[in-house]
Amino acid sequence: MSASLSYSVTAFKPSSKLQPRIHILEPDLAVLDYLRLTLGDKYVLSLFSEEQTLMDRLENKDAPDLLLLALHSNRDSMPLLTHIRCTRPNLPVIVLSCSADLRDLEMVIRLGVRAIVMKPFVGSDVEQAIEEHLAAVEKQVPAADALKEIPLNESHSFVRSSKRMRELESQASLVARADIPLLILGESGTGKEILALYTHKMSARSQNIFLKVNCAAVPADLLESELFGYEQGAFTGAVKTKPGKFEVCSGGTIFLDEIGEMPAMLQAKLLQVLQDGTFSRLGSRSPMKVDVRVIAATNINMKEAMANKTFREDLYYRLNGFTLSIPALRDRKDEIPVLAEYFMRKSSKKYGRDPLPFSTALLNGLMEHSWPGNLRELENVVNRYLVLGEERAILEELAPSVAYQGAGVPVVADAVPTGAGLKSMVRNLKGDAESAAIARVLEGVGWNRKAAANDLQISYKALLYKIKQYDLQPAPRDRA
Repeated sequence: MSASLSYSVTAFKPSSKLQPRIHILEPDLAVLDYLRLTLGDKYVLSLFSEEQTLMDRLENKDAPDLLLLALHSNRDSMPLLTHIRCTRPNLPVIVLSCSADLRDLEMVIRLGVRAIVMKPFVGSDVEQAIEEHLAAVEKQVPAADALKEIPLNESHSFVRSSKRMRELESQASLVARADIPLLILGESGTGKEILALYTHKMSARSQNIFLKVNCAAVPADLLESELFGYEQGAFTGAVKTKPGKFEVCSGGTIFLDEIGEMPAMLQAKLLQVLQDGTFSRLGSRSPMKVDVRVIAATNINMKEAMANKTFREDLYYRLNGFTLSIPALRDRKDEIPVLAEYFMRKSSKKYGRDPLPFSTALLNGLMEHSWPGNLRELENVVNRYLVLGEERAILEELAPSVAYQGAGVPVVADAVPTGAGLKSMVRNLKGDAESAAIARVLEGVGWNRKAAANDLQISYKALLYKIKQYDLQPAPRDRA
């Protein structure tokens, strides 16, 4: 038998249906031969001992019904697995592993494999795993927490793989049919717009328009005309009548992002729309009636806003026909490998580049990061990795080993309590380094937070979160 093995074994048996096609990658030729003898009578097998030969086959021909992929402890097979998941996201994978390292197995599971069969094989372990997968496919029974990607439009998909997000998906699907106002809560960057768009797509209004209005991005004096339109001559510059977003969106769904930033004078007008579906254009006394579903979202604490009288309590209860709360990325880290793979696939297609694999070290770095910017930050990190093509820079960005404050003076982390454990010690060191780096940039720009966020290449709200997290304050000389 040659050192490089790549051939197909086809067995023909009288059958009413085609036999499943299975690719097997196993560098150990003895094991590969064992699998050929064990499985060759039931399935159409294509056997590979080299990764590149398998990748060439997957690239040039139709994908098989199933891939058996052997992982070995003496090599990092994670890049191959992530590359396959990026280039062939719908290809079911069963892993054959000789490693009992729980961390590696956990990462493999998070990447959405269908099963893991440990070596040495006992009895019909491999055949049983294959049959269970094929039976699930025949019954159309999806794996509970398997990757699910629902395309919403040309550039966005609803992606989930955890139990928590599966429950959120189910709730959104049920609420979509009810056609009641919906309030989506969650930190900046958690995917509130995606959940709103998914709800619209699952509703009876899916064939009609979906419009987004960012209440924080539009100046307060223009937001009213943006939402409700105006008549000719309503104000200086109103040379002709213009319909507002509610009018344009009649029959569809309007998504009011950052609703907590809406000025008080507009909240009463929005309340009227929610109550009876009527409003008036600026400069008009004639009421108009529209049929629009309102989905609102915010990252602020609504109870605090109501207590501070910055948000109307009656409007909150009108908007809150049902509430969906999206957990922060740090609270669903089990989805990070799947989401990173999705963003890699999305960006590689957008920029016309080949997707890059994620090594074990890089996946671990992604898992350990706190992600104050949530999915938006993760997507930006994946984009930078795709453009740079070097994981070292990304790892340094995620967890800088040394930070500097002032003119080249290294920051020394405070002592960690004895017996704190390696993870706790590393977490403390990273936190000290990160806080020192942020403080240095803030001091350098005179505590101009927007300039600092730009220099740090993070969102403004992520910076505010970090300032609060580390209790950072300007030096006395910089205070007003």
